[in-house]
Amino acid sequence: MRLEYQIMIAFVIDAVLGDPPWLPHPVKFIGKFAARLEQPLRSLFRNAFIAGLILWLIVLATVAGIVGGVLFAAYRVHPLVGDIVGIFLIYLGFAGRDLLDHANRVHKALAADDLPEARRRVGMMVGRDTANLDQAGIVRATVESVAESVVDGVTAPFFFAVIGGPIGLWLYKAVNTLDSMFGHKDRRYIIFGRTAAKIDDAANYLPARLTAPLVSVAAFFSGCNARASLRILRRDGRKHASPNAGLSEAAFAGALEIQLGGLNYYDGQPEYLPVLGDDQQPLTAHHIRQANLLMIVTALLFLFLLMVARVLAF
Repeated sequence: MRLEYQIMIAFVIDAVLGDPPWLPHPVKFIGKFAARLEQPLRSLFRNAFIAGLILWLIVLATVAGIVGGVLFAAYRVHPLVGDIVGIFLIYLGFAGRDLLDHANRVHKALAADDLPEARRRVGMMVGRDTANLDQAGIVRATVESVAESVVDGVTAPFFFAVIGGPIGLWLYKAVNTLDSMFGHKDRRYIIFGRTAAKIDDAANYLPARLTAPLVSVAAFFSGCNARASLRILRRDGRKHASPNAGLSEAAFAGALEIQLGGLNYYDGQPEYLPVLGDDQQPLTAHHIRQANLLMIVTALLFLFLLMVARVLAF
């Protein structure tokens, strides 16, 4: 079966099933494996950068070996078995439905005027402190999470699946997982996690720049402000410290006519992030629904264009 068919089937499965809670997710195993390697490698290599680099190489080599070995074994059994295993591995790498479900749970709590539950649910999506967030703060955190995750949870996995199949997709997921674990700028990880952070930036560079303009196109089909999305993307997209994170967030902010960024608290400490967009509308629960629709349409457009490009190329 051609790879593009496997990807489309996997996309449909993810849209229908999401991530069943009973199914152990490979990302958790990657995280646990990396966590167990950290201290032994720090002890073995005094240079924190070298230790972090070796960890990164070991994890990616292991992931590539396991995924490649499973695929090879499956295709040796029968081509149909190989196709089924390939579809399953690609499906596991997509996170679109899971992201929508998390955002919808926040929206449901807000619609029921249950702020404590909404704070708890948004706390499952973001790393900031959520205990004291008001409704606007909860909505902002949710929309920011959807806007940022549309790249690393949806379009970038599409991109690497099209380029490298299940192996390419899971190498990207490993890169993204290692950045989430070690790519911090605190004293413990600023040197140790430098490789993880820089390579994650590089891996997301092209997907982020392909996704952000598509958000503006999706805004046109979603009843949002496409013109403002493009304007805010050009004006604010590069304000963020990350070379990638601000692009889709800026496009979402313009499309929804809201303002993202600003003051957050992490472990009780204030952190000011760049302000993206214009404060044209007060943040309400309705913006979560709009952000979800925008993400869905963006994902569909991105997948369609990738499929067309792959068919034309091969």
